[in-house]
Order: sequence, then structure tokens, then C-alpha cells
Amino acid sequence: MPDTIVWCDIPVKDLDRAIKFYSAVLGQAVPKETFGEMSFGLLPNAEENVSGCLVVSDEAKPSADGPMIYLNCKGRLDAAVTVVEKNGGKILKPKHQIGPYGFRAVVLDSEGNRIALHSK
Repeated sequence: MPDTIVWCDIPVKDLDRAIKFYSAVLGQAVPKETFGEMSFGLLPNAEENVSGCLVVSDEAKPSADGPMIYLNCKGRLDAAVTVVEKNGGKILKPKHQIGPYGFRAVVLDSEGNRIALHSK
């Protein structure tokens, strides 16, 4: 069966600030792309698997109340959590085990979105 989730748009207020935050947390560059008049930050691995983008939109606003997206921080969860606050985010729940599914930390990104940083 193919992946259930195929893409996500993460709403942001300030694209450059969000790109800086996600590049630091993921430990990989989040390139700024432009398609027509729309600019977005392309999350890593878009060519290989499920991914998404950071996007400024009138239709969606950052929120701590909606679905929580888990981002893969394989093997570098501690390093990812360390840079959250240095890049404008907030740690809501520090790293903790989630049963046999590994570990996560729940954070607010630089834009106010609640996300989970995950590693097995």
C-alpha cells in the first residue's frame, strides 16, 4: 500500500524566518522555490518520499490547534531539540518515548505551528 499521507503544506507568516527554523531543526537546507507568483520552502526529501512545503497563504494560518505533523529527525533528535528555541520556536514537551514507536519532542515552530520532532 502506498503512503497514506502524500504531502503537507505548513502555513507560515514569514517564509524566510520559517525556512531558517526548519533548516536548523532538520539539519538540512530548506530551499526557497518559486512557481509563478508563489514562493515556498521545500522540505527535504520531496523527490524520495512524503514531504511538504512551508507556505504563506491567505487561506491557512499557523496554529497550535490543528493536526500535528511529525517530522523525521532520524538519529539527531537531541540536536534538533537543541536548536528549536535558538531559532524562534518553543519546546512544549521535551523528548520522550512513545512506546515502541521511538521518541518525540513536541514544539511550536517559529510561526506558531505545533509539530512533533521524531526519531526511532
